[in-house]
Amino acid sequence: MSKQLQDAYIVAATRSPIGRAPRGMFKNVRPDDLLVQVLKSALAQVPGLDPKLIEDAIVGCAFPEAEQGLNMARMAVLLAGLPQTVGGVTVNRYCASGITAIAMAADRIRVGEAEVMIAAGAESMSMVPMMGHHPSMNMAIFKDENIGMAYGMGLTAEKVALQWKVGREAQDQFALASHQKAIAAQLAGEFRDETTAIEITERSPNLATGAIDVKIRSVDRDEGARADSTLAALAKLKPVFAAKGTVTAGNSSQTSDGAGALILVSERILKQFNLTPLARFVSFAVRGVPPEIMGIGPKEAIPAACKAGGISQSEIDWFELNEAFAAQSLAVIQDLGLDPAKVNPLGGAIALGHPLGATGAIRAATTIHGMRRRNLKYGMVTMCVGTGMGAAGIFERL
Repeated sequence: MSKQLQDAYIVAATRSPIGRAPRGMFKNVRPDDLLVQVLKSALAQVPGLDPKLIEDAIVGCAFPEAEQGLNMARMAVLLAGLPQTVGGVTVNRYCASGITAIAMAADRIRVGEAEVMIAAGAESMSMVPMMGHHPSMNMAIFKDENIGMAYGMGLTAEKVALQWKVGREAQDQFALASHQKAIAAQLAGEFRDETTAIEITERSPNLATGAIDVKIRSVDRDEGARADSTLAALAKLKPVFAAKGTVTAGNSSQTSDGAGALILVSERILKQFNLTPLARFVSFAVRGVPPEIMGIGPKEAIPAACKAGGISQSEIDWFELNEAFAAQSLAVIQDLGLDPAKVNPLGGAIALGHPLGATGAIRAATTIHGMRRRNLKYGMVTMCVGTGMGAAGIFERL
């Protein structure tokens, strides 16, 4: 006998500021330490909730090794001082790891297997580079029929730009708009509600005393957005992935460090602890596309998530479309006929950064708090995924 699904509600959503990699403000901050701080902040947002009721913490990470290996989720749970009864699991769907973690946590509640869950994401591209420290690919992916899996992300963006006829000027204009929106959002304090200030401990030798000087500072502002970005400056940048291409460092997402965390609960827990929900989790979908044009993935995932949630694309008020590359973002917008005014209202990854497996959780916090400020009903977090996928999750403001 089938059991009716129950709703999952978000009662806390927060994120760290995003730092530039590899030489930005978090270059010496471990990703598990970033995660610990956002977990503590998320828990502090629901002081009446008994943490012993938390079933599990699901944490997304695109390259779970080194400083973010050894099941970082469980390590962070313990380091954050949560009860030892709280589990932890680290999941990897590359750039969609964070939104996948949210969907998995919501599903545990929806099917009645859990009442309280943590969903999060953390990534340090300063400490763990793209592809990890010791990549070892299966040689079968270099066969002709599989070669798309071997393409670097930039080359897939070039193929999307070519196939969808997205020119260099359009990409640069999109990139400039990302910076302009992000700077305007920072000046207006738009990110204040969603951002947890992170304490950074810096140690340096004092040659005069022979001691180690310790300095603690707090950061609460994303590091990537550039107020001095211009179309002329972007136009001077050379293609970095193809000699005669159009994809540059300026119209691609930034490598970054960051973390985000959400707490999800059932309706029973809402009532028991008199909690105010920020949003309801509506639906999630993932779809595969040819690996060589992986950037077009959201084109398939967005309609699938809408269908799963029983709503139309036109009902989505806020699209947080991760800007892996301007080329693929513009191709998705073009193909689905998205309203540009609804896409990344506060700027995207080109300006704010893209800490891979953390991005889904970070942008969920952005979407949820943004909808509340602007009195919007439905918001979506969506992104393309390496090896040819698209993922999309929908939230409803309550």
